[in-house]
Amino acid sequence: MEKLYSCGSCSSSGSLKRILRGPWMAVAVSFYMLLFSGATYIFGVYSGAIKSALHYNQETIDTISFFKDLGGNVGILAGLMNEVTPPWMVLSVGAALNLFGYLMIWLSVTHRVAVPSAGAVSFYMFAAANSQTFVNTAVLVACVKNFPLSRGIVLGLTKGCIGLSGAVFVQIYHAIYGQDTTDMILFLAWLPSLIILLFMFFIRRMDIDLKENHDRHFFFLLYLALALAGFLTVAIILENALSQLPTQAYKAFGAVAVVFVAANALVAIRAECERRTTSQNNVNVEALESEKPPNCMALTAPTCMHSEEDMNRESTMRSTVSDGDKKEAQMQSCSASNEVGERKSSGESVGEQDGTERNKGSSCAAGSYDEKECHRSASSSQVKMRCGESGRGSSMGCVSRVRAYFKQWPERGEDHSIPQALLSLDMWILFVSVTCGVGGSLAAVDNMGQIGESLGYSKVSISTCVSLISIWNFLGRVAAGFGSEHLLRRYGVSRALVLSFILGFSSVGHLLIAFPGPGTLYAASILVGFCFGAMWPPLYAVISEIFGLKYFATLYNVVGSVSPLGSYLLNVKVAGHLYDHEARRQAEKLLLMAASTPSMAPSSKSPSIAPPDFTCYGTHCFRMAFSIIAIASFAGCLISLLLVIRTRKFYSQNIYAKLHAPQQQHHPHQYA
Repeated sequence: MEKLYSCGSCSSSGSLKRILRGPWMAVAVSFYMLLFSGATYIFGVYSGAIKSALHYNQETIDTISFFKDLGGNVGILAGLMNEVTPPWMVLSVGAALNLFGYLMIWLSVTHRVAVPSAGAVSFYMFAAANSQTFVNTAVLVACVKNFPLSRGIVLGLTKGCIGLSGAVFVQIYHAIYGQDTTDMILFLAWLPSLIILLFMFFIRRMDIDLKENHDRHFFFLLYLALALAGFLTVAIILENALSQLPTQAYKAFGAVAVVFVAANALVAIRAECERRTTSQNNVNVEALESEKPPNCMALTAPTCMHSEEDMNRESTMRSTVSDGDKKEAQMQSCSASNEVGERKSSGESVGEQDGTERNKGSSCAAGSYDEKECHRSASSSQVKMRCGESGRGSSMGCVSRVRAYFKQWPERGEDHSIPQALLSLDMWILFVSVTCGVGGSLAAVDNMGQIGESLGYSKVSISTCVSLISIWNFLGRVAAGFGSEHLLRRYGVSRALVLSFILGFSSVGHLLIAFPGPGTLYAASILVGFCFGAMWPPLYAVISEIFGLKYFATLYNVVGSVSPLGSYLLNVKVAGHLYDHEARRQAEKLLLMAASTPSMAPSSKSPSIAPPDFTCYGTHCFRMAFSIIAIASFAGCLISLLLVIRTRKFYSQNIYAKLHAPQQQHHPHQYA
């Protein structure tokens, strides 16, 4: 244990600075940000305060929840911004949005400003939730690109921290504010923004040795996260069993949670020390090899003769390449002349595309492009020559360009452009699957407060269910990330198959909500939380494996942006609408009973009928809604099986050799 926390070679101030600026410290800081960026997952805790203070009905609350899901998943702007700006700038935008959104909601709920409309509150919630996409994009993309050979593990841990953040928030909130859910909104405004501003300059792309095995350090981080999840589970059980815990107990729970979160820095320091020691050893080996005599006098005669033969071969190859350059230039000149004739007849400019083709030809001759790219470039030039010989019309020039574009379409595993990925059938299968699966899970997460209330659970029990969702959300993300990585490496199991299984299994949790029994809401919270968390790591890993890492920051947010559509359909239009319908029927029935028996006094246990924000009580309130949601989740499972069939040949190969060998060849130590 002492070895984990000690590092004698890192005692100097220069080494300390390098440790703080190293990739492993960036991972630890990423965990700090992500563990305090999941405020959207505890909407069920503070939604009641918004509903009662602003006098909203359930459909209005679900509409606000939809804008929360929309903001938390539509991160295309964050992805595009991450492509052209450093991560700290993306993070600073996220901090500003978080502070603005939650602060305005808190001012509205506490009536410190004029009572806003439902549209204004929805906008505030959208801004607050959208901050999460900026944080997730900057942190997750930097970690995946820094550790490309462990992308499944990285995705599982980073996404898992977001899922666990809800339970961490609840414990710290109880320690500071007690049971006041209104002040919790203010807490969500200032704490995440402060942490982002403190640590945003640690997140950046860095030089990583791809040959080094980093999994051992990731497992240390996993053990810490599991210990934190175990502690939070024990704390939740105690809070639920002992309804009147003293204030000091809540403060102790919050302090221990903070200690677990801060301990990630110790693992990062140890990993950085080992990385620097390994790098120094490699430098010493290279220095010893460079001291050997460069001439061939000390070598044996056969070796010298062999070296001369190698030099002759290299000279011959250079002359051959030079001749190939001349032939390639002649071919491209002919092709360019034909294409110029075509474009002159149609009035188009050709300078930019001709320059691109000439660069491709020279790059292929120099060997900087791979064989497939050079073949496509040559095929494109031949197509243009044939088109130029057959006719000079503008229509033929357009056809030739379209044919050349589709001949250059990348295969699975190669870097796709954003339009190519969006036009892919694989991407549209993911879109529909995410809409069905994630939309249903979001409906369960966002309505957990009202589900518990309709079934007669206390506020402490509802808070327990929300925390269980958060903890099992984390466990699902970690299990799916590490498990899918193990299944892919060891047995070649497609991640798309893992995603299909998770979507099908989530329908069981929805059925438990539709047909509840005594205490089944706890089991439903566990199943829904686990499946909701487990969907994300295989989904994002599939995107990176099929469409490449070049535009991963944008594609990752494009796929996530379709989940609000499922949330709107299944949460607002199904769950919210059917709940209000049942509540209205129940209220009308009670009014008729009261009118028929005027002497009947209302019981203390019966719900008060106070329009317009009446509440539904009973097992029937969400039965029809979650029966539909369960069917939709199972349909998403069946649709995702199409992707399993389409990618079975791709995943039958050695995916890591196919994906990572080009990175090691073309991008060694690219980012400083």
